[in-house]
Amino acid sequence: MTKQTILGRVTQLAKANINALLDQAEDPQKMLDQLIRDYTANISEAEQAVAATIGNLRLMEQDHREDVDAAKEWGDKALAASRKADELRAAGSVAEADKFDNLAKVALGRQLQLEKEAKTAEPTIASQTVVVDKLKSGLEQMKSKLTELMAKRDELVARAKSAQAQNQMMDSVKNINVLDPTSELSRFEDKVRREEARAMGKQELAASSLDAQFEQLDTLGDSAEVEARLAALKTAS
Repeated sequence: MTKQTILGRVTQLAKANINALLDQAEDPQKMLDQLIRDYTANISEAEQAVAATIGNLRLMEQDHREDVDAAKEWGDKALAASRKADELRAAGSVAEADKFDNLAKVALGRQLQLEKEAKTAEPTIASQTVVVDKLKSGLEQMKSKLTELMAKRDELVARAKSAQAQNQMMDSVKNINVLDPTSELSRFEDKVRREEARAMGKQELAASSLDAQFEQLDTLGDSAEVEARLAALKTAS
């Protein structure tokens, strides 16, 4: 996997619009679970690739520092050899002085080569530093997206459980046999009224029978009075 490919994938995933993805999903919870798995796998893969990129950058930086330090050391050696040559030449040892001048030239050549290598590496180090910074930023955004995904998933699961509980409660309520005041209660009331009517009928019937008995008693009393008066008339004559 190239660095540009890594950077492209990290940037694309970091910019993913979770709400838009959920709007297009038939089963948001399943999609969130899959997205979490994908994000976790991609983050793990990206972390390894970014770590390798950072490692390569650190090696280049280390090599650059070593080249700079070595160039300085060769410069110091060249200076020391040149001074030694000047001392020998001043003392009349021309051959020895030339020898140290040649050593100074060799040291200066090494210094020049190392400086070129260090200078050549600097643009690459600068560009890779920018890439690493972008990769780190992208990884942080991906981790933030992963946290957002997990929160969305947890919220959705909680809402689904709540909705399921409400539906179960409503189903249970519908199955409870509650008296309907316009049906069972009304029928029960009609039954009570019929019983009351029967009792009233019995009372009325009993009252009618008692009145008839009293009327019969009155009739018997009148007949007795008539008989008594008739007997009195007969006795008087």
